[in-house]
Amino acid sequence: MLQALGGPVPPNTDHAVSVSLPTWRANVGYEEGEDWVISKMQCGYPRFFVHPVIQKLAREIVSRFGDSEQEAATLFASIKTARICHSFIVSKIPVEQSQKVRIVNFIPSPHTEAGSTAITSTLSAVIYPTEFAPIAKQVWQHSGNGISSRRGEFCLRALQDGFLVEDKGSGASESIQRPCKGPRRYQGRGSLSGVARTPSTPSSSAGTPSATANGVEDGRDYSQFIEERFGRNLSTLHANQAKDAVRRRIAGVLTADVELPEALETASSEGRVAGISEDDVLLYPSGMSAIFNSHQTLMNARGPMKSICFGFPYTDTLKILQKWGPGCLFYGHGSSEDLDDLESRLKNGERFLSLFTEAPGNPLLRTPDLVRIRALADQYDFAVVVDETISNFLNINVLRYADIVVSSLTKIFSGDSNVMGGSAVLNPHEQYYRHLKEIFNRDFEDIYWAEDAVFLERNSRDFVSRIDKINSTSEEITAMLKASPLIKDVHYPKYSPTRPLYDSLRNPNGGYGGLFSVTFYSTEEAIAFYDTLEVLKGPSLGTNFTLSSPYVLLAHYGELDWARSFNVDPDLVRISAGLEDVSDLRSRFERALDAVEKARK
Repeated sequence: MLQALGGPVPPNTDHAVSVSLPTWRANVGYEEGEDWVISKMQCGYPRFFVHPVIQKLAREIVSRFGDSEQEAATLFASIKTARICHSFIVSKIPVEQSQKVRIVNFIPSPHTEAGSTAITSTLSAVIYPTEFAPIAKQVWQHSGNGISSRRGEFCLRALQDGFLVEDKGSGASESIQRPCKGPRRYQGRGSLSGVARTPSTPSSSAGTPSATANGVEDGRDYSQFIEERFGRNLSTLHANQAKDAVRRRIAGVLTADVELPEALETASSEGRVAGISEDDVLLYPSGMSAIFNSHQTLMNARGPMKSICFGFPYTDTLKILQKWGPGCLFYGHGSSEDLDDLESRLKNGERFLSLFTEAPGNPLLRTPDLVRIRALADQYDFAVVVDETISNFLNINVLRYADIVVSSLTKIFSGDSNVMGGSAVLNPHEQYYRHLKEIFNRDFEDIYWAEDAVFLERNSRDFVSRIDKINSTSEEITAMLKASPLIKDVHYPKYSPTRPLYDSLRNPNGGYGGLFSVTFYSTEEAIAFYDTLEVLKGPSLGTNFTLSSPYVLLAHYGELDWARSFNVDPDLVRISAGLEDVSDLRSRFERALDAVEKARK
């Protein structure tokens, strides 16, 4: 059952979004950068570990346009996202070094002969001295805007074959990579997913040489390149349809397990809130990208002001609010006392851009008081952004209390752990809706890679039935753990002191989700449990298979005392329930508890 150290999770998956860290010691070794772990890492969570194919593409670009011995590159799908990285690096280094940081843009070669439907991609590389790589890595990790491994594969082959070339004309580059205009453009005939299309040119007949210059092989045209890459001609039409179906599911106007044609044809029902449509849903390359860009959009709409981070958050949300803009006010407990303090500040004249929170939080699964937060937001004029990733919109409805709801589609919405994605949903009834819609329509840039959209849509077709199964399994396993004297605490919305707040958000058929955390009476017992538990082990959650990790070690290794100050136990083990037979899972957990008992003796 256990996957070898450093192997993809799930096994035999080229674009897996998790990596096997099967023992407690392996997790510590990873955090310490020990070679016996790092040397075996075939992949990792994409925002923390750059996929090997992206590393190869970056090396190829630096070898052509930089100094392979002294420089490195970070890759983005558009010049806009590359400029965010460029600006961040420049802000952190000596002024005299800033000219060494530069952007090289790539566009489809005129020889692609893309026609009206073929997939193409732009690419922007931020090149910098290697010593600045840790700074660039912060942008890659926190913003979530980096290219996906599937886009990386495509661009590497296109660059090598001459179908992706440097854009030497700044004017051309700017015009080709101009941001797309709003959600409706998903269905338009313009650029796809930040994937700019070249002007139509007469198509060659099959087998006719169409490109012999700029490194393009004689006798091989772009249609053949696409056929070899995708197995068939993946078109903008297919990708746009996939995005449209995904957006309908997220808006809540499509609530059944259906194939793509039916998803597109079925009449829309009422969604999460009255009047919502798929046009209120924006897709991003990751959940963190949705959070990052929501924060950027709010600052564009309302000006640079401090935000509030309410409750113990996923680490990168707090980092975004701290590192971009004027900073944030952090309430790590997310308690009623924290709300009392916030209300006092507001009454005394302090003003904020927005409040970011999770419902429920990670990893303690506590639920914030969204009713009170909404009331304060309405009275004192700030936006509310809620991350619903943990429980998802089928279990709870948080949109009625939020201006924007964000989610990582990488998790339970996909389930297969082989594609990244994120979404932001606008509430059409809140005060900032019209202004935010205008900003998004003006500035939104669709950089979600076409191939990733197709995989996400396929994975999400059985989303509804998977949620029901995982809810049921989680309730049974947590009940078993709750009854064991070997367990110090079970963190799960059903057993949380904030359960009444969670229940107030639940949909009529909603459950408590598939994520829970357990703590023990000693580190030795936690290690025994984790090492013995026969499930896949690695970062991420919401997978179709049960997945476990010593979450606090991975997310907060350099700040364990800080985490402890918010009652987050460094020895906590987090578990995401999957679709396995529940009786089989019970047996596995029972064996892990037996190991805990032996460790205690």
